[in-house]
Amino acid sequence: MFNIIATIVIFTTSVFAEPKLELKIDNPKLPNVVIVSTGGTIAEKSSASAGGAAKPALSGSDLIAGVPELAKLANIGVVNFSNIDSSHMTPQDWAQLSKTVDRVLARKDIAGVVVTHGTDTMAEGSFFLDVTVTSDKPVVFTGAMNDASSLTPDGPLNLLNAVTQVLSPNAQNWGVTLTLNRYVNAAAHVRKLQTTNVQTFESGEKGYLGYVFGGKVTRFNGRLGRIRIPLTKDLPLVPYLRTYAGADGMFIRHAVDQGAKGIVVDGLGAGNVNPPVNAAINYALSKNIPVVITTRVPNGAVEPSYGDVGGGENLLEEGCILARPTEIDGPKARLLLMIAIAEYGNDKAKLKSIFNR
Repeated sequence: MFNIIATIVIFTTSVFAEPKLELKIDNPKLPNVVIVSTGGTIAEKSSASAGGAAKPALSGSDLIAGVPELAKLANIGVVNFSNIDSSHMTPQDWAQLSKTVDRVLARKDIAGVVVTHGTDTMAEGSFFLDVTVTSDKPVVFTGAMNDASSLTPDGPLNLLNAVTQVLSPNAQNWGVTLTLNRYVNAAAHVRKLQTTNVQTFESGEKGYLGYVFGGKVTRFNGRLGRIRIPLTKDLPLVPYLRTYAGADGMFIRHAVDQGAKGIVVDGLGAGNVNPPVNAAINYALSKNIPVVITTRVPNGAVEPSYGDVGGGENLLEEGCILARPTEIDGPKARLLLMIAIAEYGNDKAKLKSIFNR
């Protein structure tokens, strides 16, 4: 048996100083898969001193050591990128994570990457990487709803299933996915819909991509498409704001006055707002700030179905971008607009084409 240790240095921000890829090749006949650990519930344990609440406790190496079955599938490498709750994640963190994953995947001997991540913002993080990672190798986000000290920790099986998916011939060309509780979701459509249950992620009317069980992946669907934009510049300020009955648009005006470079507004129904919000949107448009309209409704697209003040057709005529037929939710639309503005500036035609793919 050979013991070969290969190490490369991955540079990120000063917050995550120089995480290393640690890969021990015990069996040269097996493929190599890398776990990039960012923290989250999968890496947390309950603490009596914290009233039984979970706190960060485990490194990526600890996670791997807790699943010895992984050694039968692949030589497992690890990058300890961070160890934070995903509620603390920022788009800038995901930008560094995307670059780290791309650098790992650039190695010809790496079959794919599993990113362990907290579930609170996992849907957004996986989407960010789906748009910005340049490699076509598999990238699977996974995590846990029950922490590592729970009576029923779900992290170990989720991790095993994620590595199984990376290596499966039935799981290719899916882009970045979010795989939890056996179900495989496309990053563009997945949402967290339950605060505490292990079956928390769903893809609505778009459906799951597949299912992992018994070491195999059953393929249900192919992905509907993929938006890809290079990540070459700093991300701009893009707020995400929801409208509601009686909204007066004050937060939109505030965002404009604070230097927002783009704004995403979650509209009502098929993408509608009331007259005061419509006036605030026009204030943003008058400053040459792109405004993308999404919807609070979980399923269906934003449509120009209504022509009165603040209706979808009216907003379209005034210069807003309707997120159709992309059908991504507001938080993901915000990330997409940030990435697109960083690369293409205020090119309205280009931005519209991205959201209308």
